Amino acid sequence: MDMYIRVKRSKTTYFIRCKASDKISDIKQKLQELVDQPTNNQRLILPGTGEVLEDSKTLADQKVENDAVVALTLRKDDNEFEEVNIVRPNDFYQARDADGASW
Repeated sequence: MDMYIRVKRSKTTYFIRCKASDKISDIKQKLQELVDQPTNNQRLILPGTGEVLEDSKTLADQKVENDAVVALTLRKDDNEFEEVNIVRPNDFYQARDADGASW
């Protein structure tokens, strides 16, 4: 059965169509075309628990369900991965309001 997950990084959300039986490496392969980063430079994390998703396991193995939010971090120049950075809509609106912008 098809499902989708929301992969978030900073202010961007990627909606990835997948199956519970897809491995994390398959998800990273789909993301490679979108973020222009090789799969070994990507890390997927469950934001609620901080658990790093393992490439060899399936979404079902790691209890990732339909409409789940997964954070994407990328490898930096120093070979370390960046911190999880997801900008929530409330953060966005607060920043906009602070600038005095109107819609």
